[in-house]
Amino acid sequence: MEWLQLFFLHPVSFYQGAAFPFAFLFNYLCIMDSFSTRARYLFLLAGGGALAVAAMGPYAVLIFIPAVCAVALLCSLPPRQVHRWTFCFQMSWQTLCHLGLHYTEYYLHEPPSVRFCITLSSLMLLTQRVTSLSLDICEGKVEAASGGIRSRSSLSEHVCKALPYFSYLLFFPALLGGSLCSFQRFQACVQGSSALYPRHSFWALSWRGLQILGLECINVAVSRMVDAGAGLTDCQQFECIYVVWTTAGLFKLTYYSHWILDDSLLHAAGFGSELGQSPGEEGYVPDADIWTLERTHRISVFARKWNQSTARWLRRLVFQHSRVWPLLQTFAFSAWWHGLHPGQVFGFLCWAVMVEADYLIHSFANEFIRSWPMRLFYRTLTWAHTQLIIAYIMLAVEVRSLSSLWLLCNSYNSVFPMVYCILLLLLVKRKHKCK
Repeated sequence: MEWLQLFFLHPVSFYQGAAFPFAFLFNYLCIMDSFSTRARYLFLLAGGGALAVAAMGPYAVLIFIPAVCAVALLCSLPPRQVHRWTFCFQMSWQTLCHLGLHYTEYYLHEPPSVRFCITLSSLMLLTQRVTSLSLDICEGKVEAASGGIRSRSSLSEHVCKALPYFSYLLFFPALLGGSLCSFQRFQACVQGSSALYPRHSFWALSWRGLQILGLECINVAVSRMVDAGAGLTDCQQFECIYVVWTTAGLFKLTYYSHWILDDSLLHAAGFGSELGQSPGEEGYVPDADIWTLERTHRISVFARKWNQSTARWLRRLVFQHSRVWPLLQTFAFSAWWHGLHPGQVFGFLCWAVMVEADYLIHSFANEFIRSWPMRLFYRTLTWAHTQLIIAYIMLAVEVRSLSSLWLLCNSYNSVFPMVYCILLLLLVKRKHKCK
């Protein structure tokens, strides 16, 4: 049972697991109609504050300060200006915190505190919620509270109007992980009547538990294979391809199990249902679509399905508002949001180029490949190529030292993205000639 101990000894998994009883309690009290709407907001907010202090210790201040400032901006600025100012403040604050991590890792050459790393991860999720809410207000999807806040009223009325914002930004089921929940869905779930409130399914949660169990078993098997073989520093030639592929597999398995755990916590609290879905809005999207991710032969599909809620958030925040090179801007912003480590900058920019190449390559192939045997061969070949490129990108993003990144770039693994780069140049040239 070594794998079980390792999983639950992981700091985030431990605290997420500890939050389950409170998620069940919240869901139960809502179903029994034992909670007023204000009490529900307060319960979620208090739970978020307690979880932040328990998981982050003194670093929880780095979460509370931007949350308070974001609410102040949301409640004081006019709708047209609210997104610009909240975005600038939130990303500036997050960047300063990431610079602190850079200082610790690259200047002091010390391992960062685990609590500080948890704080940074939670801060990134907070940025998602803040910018999602500010965009909703700017686009008129959510009614701004700025008018009411600026009016002459008591302090208690101001706090009551701001309470849903505070609760949304810090509610405990999504504080340390989980799919991005829109403010409309959050508000609808909290304000929903007991008759409509979602009851968590024992079988659905059990199925997620079995998925985590299976993933952790595979994780242990793969980790033993990785430990038994050579590393990136001492592998030779084609052996490095196997090393990168298996190591990236470990990262993917870890992400999958944690995403399913986060998704389970949201469902246990009642936020994983379609209750809060407004007309025209896409429903709840779990981050882990393992079946699609592991069988797709297209890098662009992998990019859309990997951490789905974040991919949709990036698309809405950056891609849809970019007039020039939207794909490149989206991946560049993703590197900034993740912390601007050298490997992240290289990995995300490489990913952007690979997605662009993917569009052209598959468009070209669809025109000329007609017979089903050739299509099967093409799909198999591109599936393997996609998995190897994704492994290359994932390792680049995850490594922290420049020496490791250099080893990766000098290995045979660089052949796979280079093939796509060459094909991209050839197809772009052909496209211009056809015009």
